[in-house]
Amino acid sequence: MRKMLLVLAFAFLACHRGDENDTARQLTRGEPSRGRAALARYGCGACHTVPGVDNATGLVGPPLSNIADRMILAGQLPNTPDNMILWIRQPQQVESNTMMPNLQVTERDARDMAAYLYTLRQ
Repeated sequence: MRKMLLVLAFAFLACHRGDENDTARQLTRGEPSRGRAALARYGCGACHTVPGVDNATGLVGPPLSNIADRMILAGQLPNTPDNMILWIRQPQQVESNTMMPNLQVTERDARDMAAYLYTLRQ
């Protein structure tokens, strides 16, 4: 029930977002501009295409464009801030056979990365 409420709250905020950066900050307690830099620093673009991140044109993992509009992460998790942060920090905890590596992302960097990703919408 709690997860469903979080998904509904996120959907409500997305529909009434105003400024995507403010919404992303509220959802994640992260900073989108630091997140964009962290995505580049951790090399996420080696596997993913990430709009707004230099040289992020990887084709191994799914493109991250419009990820804020998706309902599911990692093929199984409701798209909530806590789940996105978990997936970024500990992908094998979510899916033991994933090809996504554990990059030892810090809590702060994961919050910032999630904040940036939540600005990526249609």
